[in-house]
Amino acid sequence: MFKSELPSVFYINSKKYSASSELSYLLRNVVSHIRYEWDELVFLCIGSDRITGDSLGPLVGHLLSRHNWPHIHVYGTLKNPVHALNLEEITRQIKARHPLALIIAIDASLGSKKHIGFITLGIGSLCPGLGVKKELPRVGDIFITGIINVSGTFEHFLLQTTRLSMVVDMADSIARGILNAIDTAYS
Repeated sequence: MFKSELPSVFYINSKKYSASSELSYLLRNVVSHIRYEWDELVFLCIGSDRITGDSLGPLVGHLLSRHNWPHIHVYGTLKNPVHALNLEEITRQIKARHPLALIIAIDASLGSKKHIGFITLGIGSLCPGLGVKKELPRVGDIFITGIINVSGTFEHFLLQTTRLSMVVDMADSIARGILNAIDTAYS
């Protein structure tokens, strides 16, 4: 799938001023290593706007959907979220509408205490809902996650009590990184 070996996951501290620049650089680098031919780019932004900690994906999708590019599509926004109840159907629609697309999946995640506030960029698919013990299909060719809280016990409670300001700041940083990567690629 990739031209040469890269680390499977990159960690970016979203609190750093350079976070969006780092994400942009790494995203361009990872995409440039794709070996197969693709003709469209799809951002699959997963989450629910009804749960603070799970709203990262729809917030990023909302920010990206304000832009209009040829051959770049955004699924999952605040108005039309992609979540556990419609993920399989939306995934089928994406495959039918965009059969040769490179899919970048974006979702909130839970992790270790030392990684709260970090953005991850990874090669391969992600498994949405894993942190709250849901069994959903793996999605994406590349993934971006925001580690919004610690994993362990009471995951649903942690998602509901995550600070909105942290989620919004992280969504802004991710969206800026993606927008910079797109602008650089199309300049």
